[in-house]
Amino acid sequence: MTATHSTGSAAEDSVLSSNVNPCPPLGEADRQADRSRFVQRVRRRYQAELACLPPGEPVLASMQAGLDRLRERGLAMPAALRVLRQLVLERLVVLDCEQGVPLAVVTRAVTELAELALDVACALAFADLDELHGAPQRLDSKGQMQRAQLWVIGMGKLGARELNVSSDIDLIYVYDQDGDTAGNAQGRNRISNHEYFGKAVKHIYGTVGETTEHGNVFRVDLALRPNGNSGPSAVSLGALEEYFLVQGREWERFAWLKSRVIAPAACVKDRSAGALRGTVLPFVFRRYLDYGVFEALRTLHRQIRDHAAKRAAGNPGRSNDVKLSRGGIREIEFTVQLLQVVRGGQFPELRTRPTLDALQRLCKAGLMPQATATALAQAYEFLRRVEHRIQYLDDQQTHVMPTQDDDLAWLAATLGLPDVCAFLHTLDMHRELVAQEFDTLLGGPTNGGCNGKKGCNGKSAGANGRNAVDDLQGALEQLPAAFAAKVAQWCEDPRVLALREDTRLRLVRLVQRTGAWLDTGRVSEEAALRMADWLEKLLRRESYLALLQERPSVHERLLRLLGAARWPARYLLQHPGVIDELASQQLLTDRFDAAQFEAELEARRAALQSTGEDDEETLLNLLRRAHHAEVFRTLARDVEKVLTVEQVADDLSALADSVLRTTARWCWARLKNRHRDEPCFAIIGYGKLGGKELGYGSDLDIVFVYEDEHENAPEVYAAFVRKMINWLTVKTGEGDLFEIDTALRPNGNSGLLVTSFTAYTNYQQQRGSNTAWTWEHQAMTRARFVLGGISLAGRFDAVRDAVITAPRDADSLAAEIVTMRGKVRAAHPVRGTAFDVKHSPGGMVDVEFAVQYLVLLHSRTHPELRANTGNINLLRRAETAGLLAPGMGEAAAKAYRELRQIQHRARLDESPTQIDAALVADSARAVLALWQHVLGHATASTA
Repeated sequence: MTATHSTGSAAEDSVLSSNVNPCPPLGEADRQADRSRFVQRVRRRYQAELACLPPGEPVLASMQAGLDRLRERGLAMPAALRVLRQLVLERLVVLDCEQGVPLAVVTRAVTELAELALDVACALAFADLDELHGAPQRLDSKGQMQRAQLWVIGMGKLGARELNVSSDIDLIYVYDQDGDTAGNAQGRNRISNHEYFGKAVKHIYGTVGETTEHGNVFRVDLALRPNGNSGPSAVSLGALEEYFLVQGREWERFAWLKSRVIAPAACVKDRSAGALRGTVLPFVFRRYLDYGVFEALRTLHRQIRDHAAKRAAGNPGRSNDVKLSRGGIREIEFTVQLLQVVRGGQFPELRTRPTLDALQRLCKAGLMPQATATALAQAYEFLRRVEHRIQYLDDQQTHVMPTQDDDLAWLAATLGLPDVCAFLHTLDMHRELVAQEFDTLLGGPTNGGCNGKKGCNGKSAGANGRNAVDDLQGALEQLPAAFAAKVAQWCEDPRVLALREDTRLRLVRLVQRTGAWLDTGRVSEEAALRMADWLEKLLRRESYLALLQERPSVHERLLRLLGAARWPARYLLQHPGVIDELASQQLLTDRFDAAQFEAELEARRAALQSTGEDDEETLLNLLRRAHHAEVFRTLARDVEKVLTVEQVADDLSALADSVLRTTARWCWARLKNRHRDEPCFAIIGYGKLGGKELGYGSDLDIVFVYEDEHENAPEVYAAFVRKMINWLTVKTGEGDLFEIDTALRPNGNSGLLVTSFTAYTNYQQQRGSNTAWTWEHQAMTRARFVLGGISLAGRFDAVRDAVITAPRDADSLAAEIVTMRGKVRAAHPVRGTAFDVKHSPGGMVDVEFAVQYLVLLHSRTHPELRANTGNINLLRRAETAGLLAPGMGEAAAKAYRELRQIQHRARLDESPTQIDAALVADSARAVLALWQHVLGHATASTA
């Protein structure tokens, strides 16, 4: 938080200060409900009816009971509803101001009152209209005639169940299908469903919204419906979907975020309105991270502030509005909703309506620090409680602070504060915090290190009648030659010319900001060129331009990442959505957390399941997005040199384990022929996965085994494994996860895809005629148990120990390993005098084969060599055990680490791993010395 703001004008300060000096202390008598003029009126007029509402907190059941009692007194239903509202609000003033009940008690009561009133109003409307015109009809999927349904949709606070006490209600009426009514008892007066429901809307308004001698139940506002006040009062579901596709505006997405079907109660209970959610969700939440909504929300907020300023003109007191003024309730709601709309498409767990719940979910998702979420939640509760007390005074829909001494004193006392001064100080404190957080999030593109360059922050681009292409051409003189040449091509590129003007302006601002950073040496020209190449292929995805413009820190991190190596640019092109990870404050400080990763995946799956969206394709994409994001986080830490090569491999291997565990859980749960709740199977990892040495893009060498006596077990686990492999390898719109290699299973590619654990054990331990080869035992030195039941884990460890500690003839083992090394070298010839860090004599493969020999020959008598702890650690243990000459193991370990680092950096930059031999002469000598000591005798005999 960097900005500071005044929470009120000098005029409003003077209005308040003239009424609050001095600040006498307040006592219990000052918080009585009868200080409210509204309460005084209700108690005078409805003294006899007050007892109709059962004691305690007003809830749906007690309000229904109160309504029944009022009807028994002879009141017509519309009048009974209005009187019930008066009784409920009087009770809430007592509970809130005198007893201090939680905010949720008040908002729930008002919301349930609205739900009750609208349910009753729907029933009255349908009864009257059915008698006149017959029931509205539609054809179901079987061609049968069914009653068409009208859904009353609550928007805003009503939809979120957080309605305030004197609020109006924002409603939209949608019916499921067009058609005609059945006609009255005589078969006459048929009308279209559209006409029927239009009449129903008017009837419902008469029951709920019209003002009578008892007031109204709620003021009703239909302005949020499609096409606003010029649109029909009720629209079909099909018309709503078409409107969203063709005309839906950005601000309407925020309006629909909290939408909820609230009546008729029968439709809510039987979930018959589920089809509506399938239409609304894709409109509100986009598939990709959606930073384009920032400008839309800025515009909406500016319009609201301008409207509030006009209302306050000539009346300074109106500018002190706890909802619409600076740091008010609306800015908290906008802050929360913006983060939900931007991220909710990819993170379904953020899709919740209540503001306080959303704050906690944003915090849990790492999108907001806990301290900020807590502070905003406290501010929200305080401001909402102030808002209610303002409205309790006269039952007016106002959010403007009162100016009378007695009213301010009552507000302070009912909030539990000692005096008015303390109240105003607390109010200012909360509003200041809200204003700062709102500006931090939505204060507009900042200079971001532009160093004063013209147009760099977007304020001058497109000004004075110039269009974005003109500004793009004007920026060329500020740029280095190569980058300028690339940008010059955009001025005539059809893809750029086809962009909307506001999108081209974003492109101009990015170019100008990049040029300013190039001037000061903050980024390299190579990085700028790679960013330009990356942007060219993503010009149609406007949200990425919006993200980079809105977040200068992300823009700069992206340039640093692209400037460090070539492979990140390729990865970003394949998975552009991961760029948002650069916005995380924890990106360079955290490490991969498997438990948190899996918990977040399960939370997202549960959120999708709750709305019926957990189909197979959605879950496949969910897995891929989560995996790609984690790989990118590791990549960013790697490029920034926060992680060592070993730590990168550890994190990528742990990520692969988590993806395998999650995939196994989800696939088994969706397997049609499963016969038990949990599978009795295991995955054994070999190679880089087994040794926890995975790199970017590594495939997974795995073997599937099961131990299940069920008669259908072979078929069940075969289907299960095929499903898992498909989930891991199939390419969707989000890409794939891994290539899977199962060649190390018993009998290789000719063997069963999944085998019983007993058969696996017999094969590895040379039982029977079908047994493992020496090279398979070499692979076993790097094998580990990745997932499965605890009992199978122990049994696998026993099998592995038995295999690697089996008695072996040293000469025969050495000959077989040297022969296998020769085959590998022949398959990867190195031409010329270059040194291949992996395959040349003195390279990484020599180390790996030497370590495998040491483990297979000596782990029987040296238990410290049995653990799968990696080549570097095993070399040191072998030296400590006296199997290597003093210093030889440490030198070879150091050489292996250096060669591995060179290989890793070369792959990141997509450069050859064959280098000048002189650069690694010392490392190669150390490896060759190890090879000569361990396997030199066998090498000489096979030469």
